[in-house]
Formats: sequence, C-alpha cells, structure tokens
Amino acid sequence: MLFQEITVEPPAPPELRDTIFQKIIQFLNYPFVNQKEFKVSVLSLLLLIFVIFIAVMISRYLRRFLEKRVLVNFHVPSGLQYTLLRIVHYIIVTIGLVYGLKLGLAIDLTSLAVILGFLSVGIGFGLQYIASDIVSGLILLFERPVRIGDRLRMDDIEGRVDNISIRTTTVVTNDDITVILPNSDLVRGRVTNWSYCNKVRIRLPVGAAYGSDVEKVTRALCEAGEAVSSVLKDPPPRVQFKNFGESSLDFELLVWINRPHDHTQIRSDLNYEIERLFRQYGIEIPFPQRDVHLRSGSLKISQKEMEVKDQG
Repeated sequence: MLFQEITVEPPAPPELRDTIFQKIIQFLNYPFVNQKEFKVSVLSLLLLIFVIFIAVMISRYLRRFLEKRVLVNFHVPSGLQYTLLRIVHYIIVTIGLVYGLKLGLAIDLTSLAVILGFLSVGIGFGLQYIASDIVSGLILLFERPVRIGDRLRMDDIEGRVDNISIRTTTVVTNDDITVILPNSDLVRGRVTNWSYCNKVRIRLPVGAAYGSDVEKVTRALCEAGEAVSSVLKDPPPRVQFKNFGESSLDFELLVWINRPHDHTQIRSDLNYEIERLFRQYGIEIPFPQRDVHLRSGSLKISQKEMEVKDQG
C-alpha cells in the first residue's frame, strides 16, 4: 500500500483533564507531616523554597543598587559599605525565611517564637561557642577593629583579611593559603593589625662577637638601614646596644617604614645588607659556643686507651 491509514485519537474530554489536574493538585497538597501547629506538603516545601529564593534575589539586586547608586554618592568607606550591605542581606533573608515558614508551612508566629526560645536555650548551653562566634562577628561588623583588606598577625598566622562573615573571618596568608578563623579568636585574642597606621617602626635584633668594635658595628647597622630603599630617611635608622649576651654583644636596629604590609620583605633586605656590611667591616657574627678550662695537673692515660684512640 502506498498510503497507510492514520488514526487520530480524539482529545480527552474536559472532565477527564480536570480530574487529572485535580489529582495532581491533591497529591501536591497532601500533608505528609500533619501536626496541629503546622502542615508539610510537597507544595508547601516548594513554596518555602521559592520565597527564600525570591528573598535572596531581592537581597542581591538591592545590595547591588545600594553599592552602585547610593553609597557611592555619599562617599561611604569600603569597609563600612561591606558592613551595611551584609546587614541588609541578613535582614532580607531573615524576613524571607520567616515569611516562607508562615506562608508555606502555615506556622503560627507565636509557635515560631516559642521554637526560637527553645533554640536560644540550646544555644546558651550546647552551642555556646557558635553563639560566641556570632556575637563576635556582630562586634567586628559594627565596631570594625578589623576590616576587609587589613593585614593581621595572630600567633603564627599573618595575612590579609579577605572576608568577614557572621561566624568566621577568612585570612589569606603570604603563601596564598586561606585560613578560616573563628570571630571569637579575633575579639578575645591578641591581634596585631599592620594596617592601622601608615608608618610603623620595626626592630631587628643583631649580635656581634665579643671583641668587636661597637662603634664600627653601630656604623655598619646604620648604613644597612640607609641602604634599603623601603626604609624611611626621616626619622633616620637608629641602633641600640641592648645588653651583653651569653655569647654575643646584642644590638638592635630600629627603622621606620611606610609599607607595613611588606615588613617581612623589608626585614629580609635589611638582613642581606647587614651581612654584607659585616663582612666588609670584618665584624664577626657569633654563634653559640662553650669554653672549657682545664686546671693544671696530671692526667694519666693508659697504653690501652692510646691504642684504641690510634685505631679509631
């Protein structure tokens, strides 16, 4: 046959389509968690996710608008801009979450307040460290002792602050390694902030061997400080004779710099110059040593011990 007969199925009656649609709606609305305080269904979960998504998108576009159109016109500092935008984000997302719980899960706000009350008790006892980090994060965002871009030193960690969140602070070290610090450590611990001042003084301890000419050592250290271009000429480098060490004469070179972020490299440059000038002036850099004094007297060594030493 050249032509095949084509059978066209008639469309489903409207009553059948309405029945299928109603079953789908019933399935989506079926509460698989049915409590007196709230009900959970597939549709309510989708509605909750949708409300939170809308809140996040509103927060993103509102922060972008404030950053590009509003805060720039008022010349708000970058650190304060970051703090304000983060607060706006937290407020919008929190409102969206509460409204999503009420709209999607039909949770009464009174019940939600009771739940939050129980959670606060749990935070006070079981989650005290997390609560401490969150409170410390609010202190960092409002008081701003540490800002984005600051260079910090805490214990053996030194680096640039890359991000401050509600619970943690991210620091990128000189080796480009990201370290995540709890905010409570920054608030309670001892932190050195190299970015608070534009000009700082650094100290380099230097030892010279006993018998060295202290005037020559002082001149060599001053010349080393003047030879490094990163060291400020005013105030000039200074040298202090600290004390008489166990195996060296202890000096300290004091120089001023206006690039605190580069203090490690400047220390390295100074050490190179100090070593070069010490060799030029014939100044010996000491090393730990012990002097053994033998009292006069007789020391008997047997022939057998001498043979053992000769064989060794």
